[in-house]
Amino acid sequence: MNGTIAIKKITGFATISTKVIRGFLNPLWRILSFNLTDERIYPAKNVSISIEKGKITIAYGTRFLSKINIKALKEIETEDEKYPQPDFLASSALVASNELGFRKTDITLSIPKAWAITKMAEFPHTVKDNLHTVLSYELDRLTPFSSEDALFDYKIISETKDKITILIIVVKKELITPYLDALKEKGLKVRNLILNLSGIETLLKLINKNKEPIFIDLDKNYYEGALFINNSIYGAFSGNFKDNDLKTKVDILSKEIEPLINTLKINEKPVNIYINLKDKDSHLKELLKANLNPAINFLNDINIPLKGITPSKTACINSLSAVLNTLMPSSDKINILSNGIREQIKTPKILTIILVLIIIGLWIIYLISPLKIENKRLLEIDKEIKAKKEEVQKVEDIKKEIDNVRKEINTINEFKYNRYITLDMLKELTTIIPKNCWLTRVRFTEKNVEIEGFASSATGLLSKLESSKYFKKVEFASPTFRDLRMNADRFNIRMEIEGIKTIEKKPVQEEDEFEE
Repeated sequence: MNGTIAIKKITGFATISTKVIRGFLNPLWRILSFNLTDERIYPAKNVSISIEKGKITIAYGTRFLSKINIKALKEIETEDEKYPQPDFLASSALVASNELGFRKTDITLSIPKAWAITKMAEFPHTVKDNLHTVLSYELDRLTPFSSEDALFDYKIISETKDKITILIIVVKKELITPYLDALKEKGLKVRNLILNLSGIETLLKLINKNKEPIFIDLDKNYYEGALFINNSIYGAFSGNFKDNDLKTKVDILSKEIEPLINTLKINEKPVNIYINLKDKDSHLKELLKANLNPAINFLNDINIPLKGITPSKTACINSLSAVLNTLMPSSDKINILSNGIREQIKTPKILTIILVLIIIGLWIIYLISPLKIENKRLLEIDKEIKAKKEEVQKVEDIKKEIDNVRKEINTINEFKYNRYITLDMLKELTTIIPKNCWLTRVRFTEKNVEIEGFASSATGLLSKLESSKYFKKVEFASPTFRDLRMNADRFNIRMEIEGIKTIEKKPVQEEDEFEE
């Protein structure tokens, strides 16, 4: 019975110890394996240009220590309700670059959903590490384009032991290349190509991280949208309105989002719809509220949690969202220009090894250095003791002789030099010093007197001694301090003897000393 209890105690102690050790080692390992190439620790800036029907929008933003600041937003309308041509886009971007000062900044080009094909696909889990090659071969089977004719990228949606589900975004190369070339001719290089919906996904995640929303971008003659699940585009749709009847528009949107709402209900997720309403018709807004799901939100009425961004600036929502998508740190961003190629980020093992060795070295030094210092100090003390032993013995012998000789010298010097008699000054000290003060040492030299002792208040002695006819220039020879055992101030006072005449030559250095 006792053995069982002991085993349980040992097991419990081991479990607690393991948790404590893990709690210490896990943060330490994160520090040691921190990647110096992590984009979050470096400042960055980005310009995003969004292509939309009848206009282009431009947003300029910066990031410093993960804080994003939107510097400028600009909207440039075209002459008709069509998508802007490459030359117009490039010229407008060049003018904006000179105006806003982003000529040498990386550019993200955001394109409408209608220009791209989004498709879900499943593959065996074994191809995860080689998805780029697999998609290049399978692209013509999954989409109308071959890998030579298209730009594409993918995002992993979910994975199990057996299969992996990915979202593929494909754009026809000849549709995008004119825009890239036109911008390049103006000295503006595009480094990222995304869908407007990809940026909106980032914006909605910033507004509310816990929801899986349905988004609708609604203009007079055009609409596009998607459901976002697990930070990925799901069920994207787009189209044109052939009829200007508001009720017809609402019916079309209801049919588009109905399967998306059903998906949320099957997964027992709340339905939240966000609409970017570019059509300012108030009647359309009321119809949307009345006919769509009650959990409807208009971006024009929402305060976006970014400094300087108000609901009135949602006209540039697509370019604003693209800036956020580019600047926010993430390991699974979509960039259609990449053609599915992923840069492998490896844990910096060299840095980890160096840091571990430094820590071990410092720890060893911390343990050994005090012992070495003390040993060295002891050796030095032993050397000094050995060197001083013979000298100390000689000094003791000589000291006895000096004491006898000093008495005779002092007697002679009292008469030889023109100065006050020591006994008179001792008497003066006994008269001046108060009863609550006592001396432990009095030392007379040729010109000075030093006294040491205890007093309830040492500072008052200076004025008393200064007023004496025997002394001048009275001062503390060392700081006073409070002796708790004696409950008094310990002092050391030095003063000059009043009226001493300087003797150019004297046969003996005279010194009087009285100790308690």
